[in-house]
Amino acid sequence: MKLFGQRRKGLTIFISLVLLSLVMAACGAGGGTTPSGGAPAAPVNGKGCTKVGILLPETASSARWESEDHPLLVKDLTAVVGSGGSVDYANAEGNDATQVSQAEADLTKGDCILVVAPHDASVAASIVAKAKAMNVPVISYDRLIQSKDLAYYVSFDGVAVGAQQGGYIADHYKNYVKTGHINVVMINGSMTDNNALLFAQGAHSKLDPLFSAGTLKKVYEQFTPNWDNATAQTEMEAALTANHNDIQIAYVANDGMANSVIAALKAQHLNGKVLVTGQDATVAGIHNILAGDQSMTVYKAIAKEAQGTADLVKALIAGSGASALTNGVTIKTADGTPIPSILETPVAVDKTNIASTVIADGFVAKSDVCMGIPPGTDGVC
Repeated sequence: MKLFGQRRKGLTIFISLVLLSLVMAACGAGGGTTPSGGAPAAPVNGKGCTKVGILLPETASSARWESEDHPLLVKDLTAVVGSGGSVDYANAEGNDATQVSQAEADLTKGDCILVVAPHDASVAASIVAKAKAMNVPVISYDRLIQSKDLAYYVSFDGVAVGAQQGGYIADHYKNYVKTGHINVVMINGSMTDNNALLFAQGAHSKLDPLFSAGTLKKVYEQFTPNWDNATAQTEMEAALTANHNDIQIAYVANDGMANSVIAALKAQHLNGKVLVTGQDATVAGIHNILAGDQSMTVYKAIAKEAQGTADLVKALIAGSGASALTNGVTIKTADGTPIPSILETPVAVDKTNIASTVIADGFVAKSDVCMGIPPGTDGVC
């Protein structure tokens, strides 16, 4: 009996080993594992991907990155990859090397699609190169990475943003200038951000005819490294000093820098007397408009930008292509390569439409922007 039991046990083990070898062979033939029977093959060009990495550039330049982009992207992309997937998030805090390291970490973890808002458009090209070597597509988010190997670009129409800012000045400058006092300061964003170049292009398209005609006079223009708010204040102080405080209009590329420019104007008791532009429709920017210190901002519905990104990620995962999403729209990199793009439409906001835009959409809360503002102001507070 004992001998028979040992033989039966041996036969059982033999059959088990045979069955296991057959299962492993079947898995290798079916592509679920590598030919050697190891880990599953990585997705190629995002197809079947369940791990997505999000890399944002900074927090100091604008409140939008953490208050809007971060939660919206995580929410929308989590919905796309599903409960079995994962979404990694990192913010470079204004450091190029950090952003590259964060991308490398995501790739090492197996993230098979990257969504990158670059801190530096040229430096971030190395992220795209590293990703391409691993068959990982990169979607350039909000800011264009200068790489011909980008999969897609999602943003707002940057030239249109600048044209709205410059157009507002063209439509309202007469309320601020008088004979002999027609001076304009232009404080642009960072030259390492392609968006800043587009904003300036759009603004100049509206302002240059006025400069050429002598209707307005540009007395100062600077691009501001890293969109740094403190630097913007220093730039405005320099412009005021050089022109003996004789400034009527300040084109400022975003709300964060506009707030610093307003601080420089307040020091000279000029706030409210100078037309000041902005962008991003931040709480501080809308508050400054209601206080009378800032004239306008540009509202970019970031929820649409995040959803457009999620739609592209979904198309990559499905391997279905995204021509229906981009509709033939492209943006060219510096070397002329057209990148399939989704460009949302910006909206100019001043005291006349705050209630019907940013508050109606829930982008900012009335209680936040009206703090310290007299009740009834502009029909908002």
